[in-house]
Amino acid sequence: MTEGISEPISYRRHWDRTEPFDPPAVLGELVRTRPLTRMVYPDGHIGWLATSHDLAREVLSSQAFSHRFHTTHAPVTKKGEIFPSVPIVPGGFIHMDPPEHTRYRNLLSSEFSARATRAYAPRVAELATAQLAQVREHGSPVDLLPTYVRPLSLRVLCEVLGVPFAGSPVLSALSDSATDDQVSIEAEREAGTQAYFHLLDLVGKARVEPGANVIGRLAAEPGLTDREITNMLLIVFAAGFASCEGALASSLLALLHHGDQLDTLRSAARIGGASGIEGMVEELLRYTSVNQFQIFRTALSDVELGGELIREGETVTVALPAANRDPAKFGCPDRFDLSQDASAHLAFGYGVHACVGQQLARLVLAEALTSLVLGLPGLALDVPLEQVPVRLKTPVLSVLRLPVSF
Repeated sequence: MTEGISEPISYRRHWDRTEPFDPPAVLGELVRTRPLTRMVYPDGHIGWLATSHDLAREVLSSQAFSHRFHTTHAPVTKKGEIFPSVPIVPGGFIHMDPPEHTRYRNLLSSEFSARATRAYAPRVAELATAQLAQVREHGSPVDLLPTYVRPLSLRVLCEVLGVPFAGSPVLSALSDSATDDQVSIEAEREAGTQAYFHLLDLVGKARVEPGANVIGRLAAEPGLTDREITNMLLIVFAAGFASCEGALASSLLALLHHGDQLDTLRSAARIGGASGIEGMVEELLRYTSVNQFQIFRTALSDVELGGELIREGETVTVALPAANRDPAKFGCPDRFDLSQDASAHLAFGYGVHACVGQQLARLVLAEALTSLVLGLPGLALDVPLEQVPVRLKTPVLSVLRLPVSF
């Protein structure tokens, strides 16, 4: 049956992404014609889908909407099954509302502030240079994902958190299992258990000998239990690693596919280094929008939104890729143009639940791209774009291989 304009769309429609950079066509249609529309969720709930930039900001900044997981209806399935209910655990701030959320968020905000992040810049540049040396040692052609993107993203996050790099496979396995729809829910739970106890052990060691890192400073914080700290770290690592790796890989793919923009970024990097491409990083984040569809909130009471009445208990899903292509906000939204001002993008979310590590992600992108484009001036895709495997129906847009020559 053809869906009428007043009929709810199926959640299945708007995840049918076929291009590695562009949101599903239905999202582009909705942001222009019906930025707030009814949607049938996997569990049968009839909620809403918001696609415009203004509506996204309104939902994500309003305390009329809850982020508590047990009050919401997930807009997608999890490995083909209805999303299981996730209980709120001590330290699990990502699924809390203020004021509980505020307590944990504030403890992390200082660790990932713009000022604190700037202090990491020399070390991130050093790590990028060291990783680039390994790429050169491998020789051309090479897959940049396992030789550059993944190890650099892991090393930076491990150093900032205070996780020995030798133990990083346990934690990256958690992120991989959560984003790979071929991994069973049971296997994902097992990966989560192993990561939890690995971090719990590190927290215990930090209690005795705290280091100058996130784990050490949280361990020295009065009133925080080991369980709270461990759950906080699990969230930061799982979300931070997937987003950082995904953003770097997809940004590289976009640049390699748009050679003129790669040349523009390289020229800016030659003049100003990583600081010279900071504005361009914003356009990369807007254009790729790696956080695809797990952004949703539930109305705590009846509330008006976009001229519609959202009833208490109804869930609103925010489509960030659509909001970042809203023609009402960005002049030529579907064009990748490093010269345009994309600072208003919502790639990291918005409001109190915006990505706590977004400044670190920006730093990694700027330093990693600068090192690579200056160090490998002949960098190019080694296969046609359509032969690069990209996971298009996962919470985070992810590139599975990135074969290049130089």
